[in-house]
Amino acid sequence: MVFEAICLIPVIGGSIYAILCLISVMRFKASSGASSGSRPASWPPVTILKPVCGLEKNLRENLRSACVQDYPEYQVVFSVQVPNDAALPLLKDLQREYGADKVSIAVDGSQTAPNGKVRNLLGGLPYARYDLLVISDSDVMLGPDYLKTIVAPLEDPAIGYVCTLYKASHAETWFEKLELLTINADVMSNIVLAHMTGVSRPCLGASTVLHRSTLKDIGGLEALGDYLVEDYEMGRRILANGKKSAIVCHLVETIVDLKNVRQWWTHQLYWDQNIRVVEPWAFFGTVVVRAIPFALMFAALRLDLIGAVVMGGAVLIRLASVAGILTWGFQDREGIKSLWLLPIRDLAGLVFWALAFAKRIVIWRGAEFILHRDGRMELRP
Repeated sequence: MVFEAICLIPVIGGSIYAILCLISVMRFKASSGASSGSRPASWPPVTILKPVCGLEKNLRENLRSACVQDYPEYQVVFSVQVPNDAALPLLKDLQREYGADKVSIAVDGSQTAPNGKVRNLLGGLPYARYDLLVISDSDVMLGPDYLKTIVAPLEDPAIGYVCTLYKASHAETWFEKLELLTINADVMSNIVLAHMTGVSRPCLGASTVLHRSTLKDIGGLEALGDYLVEDYEMGRRILANGKKSAIVCHLVETIVDLKNVRQWWTHQLYWDQNIRVVEPWAFFGTVVVRAIPFALMFAALRLDLIGAVVMGGAVLIRLASVAGILTWGFQDREGIKSLWLLPIRDLAGLVFWALAFAKRIVIWRGAEFILHRDGRMELRP
C-alpha cells in the first residue's frame, strides 16, 4: 500500500507538469508573436561560426542554409580540425559556390580543449571578421529569416545573448524517432517552461548570437573548453556579469543522425548527463514528474480496474499534452506520427535518469571523458 501511494506522486505530478508545459508553450508562442514586429533601424554585419566534424546526414543542405540568409552583410566560417576531414571537399564546394568573401574555411588541429565543439570554434574564431557572432551547429538547418530574427533583440544593450528554439527532424529509424521525441516533446518544452516561469535562463549553444566583446568579458572560448555543457557555462557567466538573455520563438531544425541503437543509447544518456551537470538537484527532482513509468508500476501492483484507470489516464494526459505542444507549438508533423512511441521513450527515460547519476564516464563522438562534479571533463586515459 505504501509503495502504491508513492507511485501516485509522480503520476499526479507528471500529469500536472505535462499540462503546465503545454500552457507555457502556448503562452510563449502568443507573447512572441505579439512582439515579433520590432526590427532594428540597421542590421550590423554578422559572422556565423559553423563547427563541422565529418559527413553528417543532410550536411550540404544544413550548411547551405547558412549561406542563403536574407541579411545585408554576413560571413560564414566553416571550421574543421584535421585536413583529411571527410566534409572538407563539401566545404570547398560551398566556398566556390558562394565566394570566398562570404564563406571562409578554417582547418586547425592545434587546439587542445577537451570539449570538441569548443576546440573547433577556437580554430574558426580567428577567421571571423565581424563583432557579432552567431554559433550554429553543423546539424542545424536555418530558415532564410534566421539571422534577422536572432539578431534583432541585441539592439537592446542589456541583452548579452539571444537563442532560438530548435526542433529535431529527419528521423527515419525507430530509435531516431525516439531521439526526436526526446528533443521535441521534452527538452524544448522543459526549456520553455523554465524560461516562462523564470526558473532558469537557458543558453542553447546550437543556435546562439552574442557580441565578441561579451565573449571576451567571460574569458573567451578558452574558458569554456573544459566543460561538458559549454553553452550553459557561457550563459551562466554572461548572466553573472549583469547581462540579460532572450529566447526568440523561431524554430530551426536539428537533423537527427543516429547510425545504430548503441549510438542512440549513449546519446540519450549524454542528454541526461548534461542536465544532471547543469542542474543536479532539479534533475533529481524530475523523478516526481515521470508519470507513465510510475503509473505502470501502480497498475502492475494492483492488477485491478483502479490501476488500469490510473494507467490509462496518465497515458492519455501525456499523449494529449505532447500532441498539443507538437501541433500548435512546434508544427511538428514528424513527432505527431511518432507519438505512439512516447510511452516507450518515457519508460526508457527512467532508466537513463538512473544511469546518469551512476555513470561518471561520458561518451562523445566515440571518445570517453571523465565527468567531474563541477561540470568539467577530461579525456579518459
